Amino acid sequence: IGATRDDFAELVPRLAEHFDVLAVDLPGHGSSPMLPTRPTVESLGAAVAADLDAHGLDRVHVLGNSLGGRLALDLARRGRARSVVALSPSGLGLPPERAFQGLLMAVARIVNKARSPLIERMSDSAVGRTALTAGLRALPWRTSKAESLSVNGGFAESEGYWSMLWNAVLADVPTGLDRISCPVTLAQGVLDVVASAQTVRYVPLIPGARFVPLPWAGHAPQSDAPVAIVDLVRRTAAQA
Repeated sequence: IGATRDDFAELVPRLAEHFDVLAVDLPGHGSSPMLPTRPTVESLGAAVAADLDAHGLDRVHVLGNSLGGRLALDLARRGRARSVVALSPSGLGLPPERAFQGLLMAVARIVNKARSPLIERMSDSAVGRTALTAGLRALPWRTSKAESLSVNGGFAESEGYWSMLWNAVLADVPTGLDRISCPVTLAQGVLDVVASAQTVRYVPLIPGARFVPLPWAGHAPQSDAPVAIVDLVRRTAAQA
């Protein structure tokens, strides 16, 4: 939520050295239309599963961040994942943590919508990219132009943002995690200020899951720790 597939722009070519890669925009973000139904994790997961069906794919290796990490686990619950690497997945925040996360996401939406006409120009400099991705990245000056522009198609221009924030993030309570049978790696940046300690809480709920902390990385660590993330995907996929 709040980003497009361009948030993984620097990871995709690294992953493509080892895998065939499909990158998706969640409904209402980037080039994907809104869902006709309430955007819960259940309906978002069904939409991604339908996209896999449209590509003639059954079970795939899945990498996701934040709400994308939560959806990666949902695909595993549905039996559609061969392996999962979930970065800072949402879903297990305590009420005060959910309120804090909701406040941060609301501010990000309002601020980026207000500065939307400036985002293209801001993405041209390291200072501007730092301003666009600070809070999500621990090392925001490393963010590429494509990654920083993803906040425009996400936070600034996404349709149905508030409904998705409430239904898929703040009101979501994960169930059925004990039915996951594929290898699962849960990872979180140690400097994540958005999701605090949510990720490690998944470990006892998912059979065989392991937790890996990412040093000097934030909530969306794609440009903070790209080499480490690709290594996690390769190692987890190798267990499948």
